[in-house]
Amino acid sequence: MSDLTPFDEITRTLPPLSPFQALWNEALELPTAAYPHGFDVLDIGRTAFDCLPEAEKPAALDALFYAYWEAEQDRKTRAFHAAGGAL
Repeated sequence: MSDLTPFDEITRTLPPLSPFQALWNEALELPTAAYPHGFDVLDIGRTAFDCLPEAEKPAALDALFYAYWEAEQDRKTRAFHAAGGAL
C-alpha cells in the first residue's frame, strides 16, 4: 500500500520545477493579464531572472543556453527540410 496521495502518484514522475521556471511562471501572469493581446517575452525573462537569488542565476543561465541551443538546432533542421533536404 502506497502512502502517496492520488496527486502525488500522478506527479511523482514529473521533473521538479526549477526556481527559474517558477519565477518565469509568476512573471508571465502579470503581462498576460495586463496585455492580453501581446507583450515582450524579454520583459518576462528579465523579470524572472532578476528575481532569482544570486546562487540560482548560474543554473538559470545554463538552462537558457541549452534552450537557445535546442531552438537553434530545431530551426536549422526545419530550414533544411523546407529547402527540400532529407535526413
